[in-house]
Amino acid sequence: MKITITGSLGNISKPLAELLINNGHEVTIISSDPKKINNIEAVGAKAAIGSVSEVPFLTNAFKGADAIYTMVPPNWAATNYRQYIKETGNNLRAAIKASGVKKVVNLSSIGAHLSEGTGPIAGMHDVEQTLNTLDGVVVKHLRAGFFYINFFFDIGTIRHMGVMGNNYGSDAKMVLVHPNDIAIAAAQELQGSFAGKSFRYVVSEERTIAEIVKVLGAAINKHDLPWVQFSNEETYAGMTSAGMSPAIATTYVEMGTAIKSGILFEDFEVHKPQVWGQIKLPHFAHEFAAVYNAQQ
Repeated sequence: MKITITGSLGNISKPLAELLINNGHEVTIISSDPKKINNIEAVGAKAAIGSVSEVPFLTNAFKGADAIYTMVPPNWAATNYRQYIKETGNNLRAAIKASGVKKVVNLSSIGAHLSEGTGPIAGMHDVEQTLNTLDGVVVKHLRAGFFYINFFFDIGTIRHMGVMGNNYGSDAKMVLVHPNDIAIAAAQELQGSFAGKSFRYVVSEERTIAEIVKVLGAAINKHDLPWVQFSNEETYAGMTSAGMSPAIATTYVEMGTAIKSGILFEDFEVHKPQVWGQIKLPHFAHEFAAVYNAQQ
């Protein structure tokens, strides 16, 4: 099969490309960075260099593919993050239609069943709705859980304040996933068969924040590492002081509120998958400790 994937050599796209190439498929990787060409070719893929904002480029990159993997790359400079995500979804739709591609596996998010109140995830809802309007194209949305690797952003807070924290409490539930488990699920769907427009929850395990902090704290020899529930104002101030734009910080505060209320996971509770990812929190804890210790 000829398969085109977006996401450059990111946390999901690189292992996905490697899985597909090892299975004998011809893979093209879309990247906006021409410096990545050699690295893309080193994994055995063809590089397509351009921007997801350019529909003619995307159309050409998709043309001839038997299937494509789509995702919206982060853009921390966006002044309206949901609008950026929505516009990128529109670009993907236009290019898919123009290229004639008939099979799409799209990276979405847990909580994408909601149209409002979820911060950046509301943009993923928009993308799902947009791609679902494609006639004659089968689309599978991978609604991924909260990435384990997002906890890397807590390392600075641990070092400077001796705590982990956000605007939700330690009793909040988190549905977690590792990027490698998402790559495995994406490879399965790209190589498999499905019909119509559908979604699949891709998760590795469920944990409370208290459990997560206990495991990660033990991994870095901080067995009494506390979790602090900050106010929305404190969370926003912390994000912006760390360099996040006010517009994007606002959306992430809203996402934290959705985690606190539990609305983010309501549809997941109804559609829990039978098969979960292989990488559990204790496995990730070793990865977390390695990154934490490397930053000393």
